[in-house]
Amino acid sequence: MKQRIAALFAGALLALALPGAAAAGPYEDGQAAYERHDYAAALKLRLPLGDEGDPRAQDDLGVMYEHGQGVPRDIQQAIVWYRKSAEQGYAEGQFDLALVYDAGQDVPQDYAEAAAWYRKAADQGYVTAQYNLGSMYEHGQGVAQDYAQAASWYRKAADQGLDWAEHNLGVFYERGQGVAQDYAQAASWYRKAADQGDPRSQANLGALYAKGEGVKQDYEQSVAWLRKAADQGNAPAEANLGFAYSNALGVPQDDAEAYLWSRKAADQGNAPAEANLGFYYANGLGVPQDNIQALMWFNLAVAGAADDSLRESAGKSRDALISKMTPSQVAEAERMARERAPK
Repeated sequence: MKQRIAALFAGALLALALPGAAAAGPYEDGQAAYERHDYAAALKLRLPLGDEGDPRAQDDLGVMYEHGQGVPRDIQQAIVWYRKSAEQGYAEGQFDLALVYDAGQDVPQDYAEAAAWYRKAADQGYVTAQYNLGSMYEHGQGVAQDYAQAASWYRKAADQGLDWAEHNLGVFYERGQGVAQDYAQAASWYRKAADQGDPRSQANLGALYAKGEGVKQDYEQSVAWLRKAADQGNAPAEANLGFAYSNALGVPQDDAEAYLWSRKAADQGNAPAEANLGFYYANGLGVPQDNIQALMWFNLAVAGAADDSLRESAGKSRDALISKMTPSQVAEAERMARERAPK
C-alpha cells in the first residue's frame, strides 16, 4: 500500500525562536498570528510578503488557501502560491506542491509532476520529500519502479532519523529488496525505528527475535517488542503475541491470553489470527468449544489469507470441521462469516 508523509507537523511549519535570531518582523508576526489561530491577521501580514516574492510567505499562503484558513478553501489558488515558492527553490514549497499532485484531491492526480517536485526538495535534504520519493520508486508511481533507487532515498531519510524510512529500509533488508538480504541490517534499522515508538518496526523486530534472524534467538526479547507494538494496536504483533502465549514462547503458556490477543488481531482482519481462533474454538482452548464459531473463523481466514500456505492449512481445518457439522450449523457459520467480512 502506498504510504506517504504529508508533513512532519500539522499546517505550516513554524519558524523556531532561536537564541540570537533576528528581531521579529512582518514574517515572524505572521507566524505568531498563525500560531494563535488568528488567520485573518496572518493573511494580512503574509499577502504583501508573498507579493514581494518571499518564498516562505508564499508557501504559507498556499497552506492557508489549501486548508481554508482565513480564506475560502481554494486549491487552485493554493497551487499558485505553492508554485511561486517552489520555483524560487524553496524546499518546503516544492514539497507542498508535490503533495497536491500526489494526493490528487480537487486536482487531477499527477504522479510524474509530484515526483519531479519531491526530487527538487529531496535534493536539498528535505527529509519527508526523500521518504516520499523513495515510496514513489518503490511503487512505480510517477517514475519507473526501482527498488534500488527506493532504498537509496529511504536511506537518505533514515540517516536523518525519520522512523518511517528506517522501518522501510528494514523491510528492504529483510526481503532483499533493492539491497542484498541482510537480517542483521534489517534488525538494526527496525531497532532505530522501534526505539522511536514505531509499532510496525517493534512488531518486525519481535518477529526477528522469535526466529533468530539477524539477532540471537530470544523469546523474551521477542515478547517484549511484540507487546510494545500490540499495546499500540498493531495486528501482526497481537497475533504473534497470542501465538507466544499459546506455545509458551517467552511467556507462561496461557490459552486465555492466547485467545485474547488473537481476538484483538482477528477483529482487525488478521488472517493468521483468524485461523488460530478457529483452532481455539474447535478445541475449546481459552474459550468454550464451539464448532460454529470455529468454522466462521476458518472461513474468514481462508478468504483473507495473503499466502497459499495459510489458505491451504485453514482450508483443510475448515473442511475437516464441516464433516462433523450439520448443514444448518454450516449455514449459520457461513452467515456469520459474511456479516464479519470486510465490506
